[in-house]
Amino acid sequence: MKKDLGVHPYLFPMPVLMIATYGENDKIDVMNMAWGGICDHNKVALNITETHKTAKNIKERGAFTISVADLAHLEESDFFGTASGNTMEDKFERTQMHAIKSTRVDAPIIEEYPVTLECKVAKIQNDEFGFRVIGEIVNVLADEKVLDSNGKVDTTKLNAFVFDQFQNGYYRIGEKVGQAWQSGRRFMK
Repeated sequence: MKKDLGVHPYLFPMPVLMIATYGENDKIDVMNMAWGGICDHNKVALNITETHKTAKNIKERGAFTISVADLAHLEESDFFGTASGNTMEDKFERTQMHAIKSTRVDAPIIEEYPVTLECKVAKIQNDEFGFRVIGEIVNVLADEKVLDSNGKVDTTKLNAFVFDQFQNGYYRIGEKVGQAWQSGRRFMK
């Protein structure tokens, strides 16, 4: 029997997205967010509270990067979701992570994260449903150590983790349990 839990943002899994931007004087800001994802073959949607430093930077610069957080950097990634760039001037520096400037968009690439999407702002929506950024993916960068022999990202090598909104936990992902568009084929008969 199912029990009513009320209204909650309960979906699982939720991505752990590391949104990197430049602020004033090319100051690097990184935000950990779960309320975003792919919304088209070359687009992402980010649902951000407008008062975040990241939202201000995106409006001013028109660009951002999204990186996939990995287990090796779980503590830094969690910190980026705890500390505010509005109140902590040295937020990025405290982690001792490294960044380089993207050659495609006006945003930093965090070197330690294995996969990064370089995005330019396609549209900003600000209405009764909140502040939403639609970004166009202009390129994807991947560390060679997470690629398979065909040059595609191998999720078992990625060591990514996801966010659990039920218990506020992080969970390792990576075990393949089926093949998309194949595992349910028996129902096509």
